[in-house]
Amino acid sequence: MALKITEECINCDVCEPVCPNQAISLGMEHYVIDPARCTECVGHFDQPQCALLCPVACIPKDPAHPETGEQLLEKYQALIQVKRLD
Repeated sequence: MALKITEECINCDVCEPVCPNQAISLGMEHYVIDPARCTECVGHFDQPQCALLCPVACIPKDPAHPETGEQLLEKYQALIQVKRLD
């Protein structure tokens, strides 16, 4: 399941640089996570780094984008493959 950043975000800039998939960017009002790129850090870390480091705990799982661990791993592998082709 991809993560999402809620409106409680204080735009502290902690989450964006720790995302290994470049899934986080600054939105109109606060940071946002691209669910197509979010793997919850599967393939990189044991825990989602953005949620781990967020000082206001505003990065929950996004129920609108349910995925299994296997699906997250497949997404990670596809993202790595695209990166290798670039």
